[in-house]
Amino acid sequence: MASDPHSEEDGAKPRPKQRYRIRRFFLSIDALVDTGLWRAWSVIRRSWEIYDGFLRRFRAKGIWRALAELSSDALTYGVIGIVIVLAFAQPAFEATRYADWKTTDDFAVTFLDRFGKEIGRRGIVLNDSVPLEEIPDSLVKATLATEDRRFFLHFGIDFVGTFRAMVENARAGGVVQGGSTLTQQLAKNLFLTNERSLSRKIKEAYLALWLEANLSKQEILKLYLDRAYMGGGVFGVTAAAEFYFNKNVRELTLAESAMLAGLYKAPTKYAPHINLPAARARANEVLTNMVQADLLTEGQVIGARRNPALAVDRSQEQLPEYFLDWALDEVKKLARRNPALARDRIVTVRTTLDPALQRQADQAVSSVLRENGKLRDANSAALVAMIPDGAVVAMVGGSNYGESQFNRAVNALRQPGSSFKPFVYMTAFMNGYSADSIVPDRPFCLGNWCPRNYTRSYRGAVTLKLALTKSINTIPVRLAQAFGREKIIETAYAMGLTHELENSVSLPIGSSEVSVIDMASSYSTFANGGYKAKSYAILDVVNSDGEVLYHREKDEPPAKRVLPEDKVFEMNDILVNVVEAGTGRRARIDGVVAGGKTGTTNAYRDAWFVGYTGNFTGAVWFGNDDFTSTRRVTGGSLPAMAWQRFMAYAHNGIELVSMPGVDAENLPRLASPARQPLAATNVVAIQPRVLNRRTQALLLEIGEELRELSGQQDTANLPGTTSTDLAAAQ
Repeated sequence: MASDPHSEEDGAKPRPKQRYRIRRFFLSIDALVDTGLWRAWSVIRRSWEIYDGFLRRFRAKGIWRALAELSSDALTYGVIGIVIVLAFAQPAFEATRYADWKTTDDFAVTFLDRFGKEIGRRGIVLNDSVPLEEIPDSLVKATLATEDRRFFLHFGIDFVGTFRAMVENARAGGVVQGGSTLTQQLAKNLFLTNERSLSRKIKEAYLALWLEANLSKQEILKLYLDRAYMGGGVFGVTAAAEFYFNKNVRELTLAESAMLAGLYKAPTKYAPHINLPAARARANEVLTNMVQADLLTEGQVIGARRNPALAVDRSQEQLPEYFLDWALDEVKKLARRNPALARDRIVTVRTTLDPALQRQADQAVSSVLRENGKLRDANSAALVAMIPDGAVVAMVGGSNYGESQFNRAVNALRQPGSSFKPFVYMTAFMNGYSADSIVPDRPFCLGNWCPRNYTRSYRGAVTLKLALTKSINTIPVRLAQAFGREKIIETAYAMGLTHELENSVSLPIGSSEVSVIDMASSYSTFANGGYKAKSYAILDVVNSDGEVLYHREKDEPPAKRVLPEDKVFEMNDILVNVVEAGTGRRARIDGVVAGGKTGTTNAYRDAWFVGYTGNFTGAVWFGNDDFTSTRRVTGGSLPAMAWQRFMAYAHNGIELVSMPGVDAENLPRLASPARQPLAATNVVAIQPRVLNRRTQALLLEIGEELRELSGQQDTANLPGTTSTDLAAAQ
């Protein structure tokens, strides 16, 4: 029987009728797409013809044409500007993603120095016990009149107030009014730093809008009053009322409210416990602002003018503000990996700070700036000093904490110049070179870039020791070409640099930016013989119940060796020669072996000296906050002078630790067997900076004996205690 061609056994292929339907289906889809595209194109073409016809009929002339073109250009560039500004502002919104952004700084920390004496407090515990309704009306009015008179009228950014401030500043020929609203200032206090930059202002503006959208005006005002820095290490008007007037904030008078409101602008400059006349003058300006803002009449403020506020006498020594800010950040970092500390927010922290060294660091930097700053066009500086294991004993983050809380020692990034070269030479030593290796110093170029020496001259064939001593620029660039810049970056990271280094041809002569504290940590690797010295501030953390939550000696691993000992010895010999016979001669200390390296960047924008002894390492930077050039300030001038003044004091009366790999007897200046550590000119040693181990052990034994004796005396004085009982106890 013949098989049916359309039977189901042969049904692998569709029947003719099915194939016809499938073809019709796909043809209909194709027709639909073609028709849709044709109609869409017709609509677009017709719309364009209508638009073109309108433009042909539109003939603006004269002033109207100019206005139309200006408006068109303004709209175009405005949209582009908004997109660019929004892109810059995106990182700022990362901080708002945390649900507890209002309480990110809720640690209450009491800081002690290395000897156990209180040096300050940090942290903000949000306190709602004094609601906004109970804060004196005079303080609220003084704040608004001084900081933001249109606070309840704007939406976070006050264009009217900004324009008025620009006019007043132009009229006065300087900055006499600020354009930031109270909301913008709160955004800075909550999420940003005090860095003066365009990107920060952009972030601040967007965050101000975000705060206005998420909080009421009353909530913003209350947060501002709680979070504003008021000088003296205190934050918020409640703490400031207690600190300056020993009063509850509810009890403030008009004169006291005006004095507190005057602190927002410059807390340290106008702090009444530091400069009472300046504080009273500023309070008088606040009273005038209240009258001009129609919040009070002249008759209502006359009593406050005649009877200005009198602050509590707190003439104690200046607090190490920059160090305390950094130490608080270190406590927060520690809390992220210490569950016990993360749970207990009220703690006492013993730090590495030495108060005497901190005072000398402040004095060394301020005196050099005072004597040379105006003459050399340098207005800012930073210093970090540490023991070679990384324990920071002194920190100067700027010339005036009241004017700027931005910590230039920790947060600022600057080009190190030639002070970066030891990383290059250490990499060379670990790749077959030695201090006696010969490398030619002669002109050469890499593409369009030709490195030149500071003297614009060349020495021919030189040893690496001479090249680093004289800070020749061509040699480190040649070395980097020989073994690769990647190895230099690897060495720098291993020694302690933490910020990203740009792998550019100018990297070997210090074009990539670093921080002052990282440079001090890295050079400490030379001072301690090759071990990594990560900077740290915390020795012990104890909670409110006396329980030890952290003890560095027990909870941290031992230091890791990162450099070969023999190569460190070789580097130390060269860097000591830099101080003795090279660019760092101003850093010499009588009776002390010191090594270090100067650094100066293009156009004299940054000047560095990073140096060390067997006892301490110090990094010093001088320059300007706005990146303008100084008047030929080099690393061997102001930075070396400040370093020397600090180190000469620090080494008075202490047990000197030898420099690894350096024999002091081979140095002509220090070869005398009878040499003693001498004081710098006009500097008198008050106390040893670091006690040796035998002295520490002896003092601990004496302390234990005194505590036991005190306990026995207390027992003897108890009612009913007899001499027999005391003898039995003994």
